[in-house]
Amino acid sequence: MRRLSSITLAAALAVTPLAAQQHDHGKPGEKLGAVSFQTSCSPAAAPQVNRAMAMLHSFWFDEALKAFTAIAGADSTCAIAHWGAAMTMWGNPFVRQPHTPEQQRLGLAAAERAAALSPRAQHREQMYIDAVVALWRDADKLDHLGRLARHEAAMEKLYEAHPEDPEAAMFYARALIANASPADREFKSQLHAASLLEPLFTKQPDHPGLSHYIIHTFDSPKLASQGLSAAKRYASIAPAAPHALHMPSHIFTRLGLWDESILTNRRSAAAEPDSNAAVHPNDYMVYAYLQQGRDGDAWKVVARTKSAADRFYGAILGYNAAAMQARHALERSAWRDAAAIPVPATSAPFVEAITRFARAVGAARSGGITSAHADVAALATLRDTLKARKDVYWSTIIEAQRLAASAWIARAEGKNEEAVRLARQGAELEESVEKHPVTPGPLLPARELEGDLLLELGRASDALQSYEMTLVREPRRARALFGAASAAEKAGNRAKATERYQELLALMDRADASRTEVRVAKAFLGR
Repeated sequence: MRRLSSITLAAALAVTPLAAQQHDHGKPGEKLGAVSFQTSCSPAAAPQVNRAMAMLHSFWFDEALKAFTAIAGADSTCAIAHWGAAMTMWGNPFVRQPHTPEQQRLGLAAAERAAALSPRAQHREQMYIDAVVALWRDADKLDHLGRLARHEAAMEKLYEAHPEDPEAAMFYARALIANASPADREFKSQLHAASLLEPLFTKQPDHPGLSHYIIHTFDSPKLASQGLSAAKRYASIAPAAPHALHMPSHIFTRLGLWDESILTNRRSAAAEPDSNAAVHPNDYMVYAYLQQGRDGDAWKVVARTKSAADRFYGAILGYNAAAMQARHALERSAWRDAAAIPVPATSAPFVEAITRFARAVGAARSGGITSAHADVAALATLRDTLKARKDVYWSTIIEAQRLAASAWIARAEGKNEEAVRLARQGAELEESVEKHPVTPGPLLPARELEGDLLLELGRASDALQSYEMTLVREPRRARALFGAASAAEKAGNRAKATERYQELLALMDRADASRTEVRVAKAFLGR
């Protein structure tokens, strides 16, 4: 999930031909998967192109850039090496975030260098180069999403012109997934991508890109089970790439497979140069620990990561850095702790919104109404900032958070009908879009918060329905399971209460002693 820094890009591009020729052509025991990418580069470059491509497919961007730059230094006529550098510089296409001016300058330079060499390339390679130029060129006329769409169209042409090239199908599928609308509940683009990727995965089971993109294709509640086979394989296909070790947890999280998620994210973080700065896998790991009630284990990860968090707050990974701290309070219903989380001094709007939401809900549910109002007002400002930037996704998420937090303010002020209305609006809005791949899930699902509110208002049957709806989207969530069991118990539905309490106890068989849910469940089942 990392994005290359401008310093990293500049350093990689500064590699001299001599240094490139001395570049390590693969570490002993390095396992990245099997890629065969045909080019017109020198025969000596072929294995290095395949190695760099494997890194690119597994989003090991810093190492991929070094590898492509080394190839360009060793073979001055290898246009595809500059194509690879330009593709690598774009970073993760699924995060759908704009680049800095310096990243844009360097990416465009690499794409144009590839284009300058392309007359010597094959027609197929020329089409690859045209597609990467479409990504980077005209930043003054088209935003990053517009250029991503243009790249998808170029990749579709390449795929249609060269159906014999499996890589063309993979990169086209990747573009389809990246450009899929978060509001498309039928997943048309993802299913189209799956129709391209799955037959190839049968033929090339050790290709890192196929398993990787299949996981992204099925990263939704409705489709997740179809990605389990790829998720189980990917880490063993490319264990040298840290992101390959993390990616299976996208499917594991969707299916509530918490042990599997913890293990693969622990391995991913350990594979990074600084495991404490591996905020993306660490956030997924924290989320999984909290579902099992292993709050102490979760806090150890949060505490280690906090020391490295400041460097991420302005970028997409700032979400994970901030979310871990908020999750640890919210998942335990530690409302006073949530209300006291400090707001990052400098952060991206969607990152600040995480803390503001946690603070607002925590304050409203622990008597700090004035503070809650201030944080809800801040959420409205952040929403409007992102709307002005035409960021539809994050402005939608923040508005859902604002509505959910406002519901608890209304409840604290005795405006119960308004509270229910706001809670429902927040839940419906949040469920109108699919989650972003940066996060394992909402900080607290708005539908789950609606269940909390209804249960507090004595509407146990309605609360049960809200919790059950949450569990459809977020299987084996501890708070939703406990809420469903409690609501069923109060509604007189002993069979459902028994079912959910039993599931909760199985989930929390290693929970910390401080988790009251376990004691409540055992007491009910013992009666």
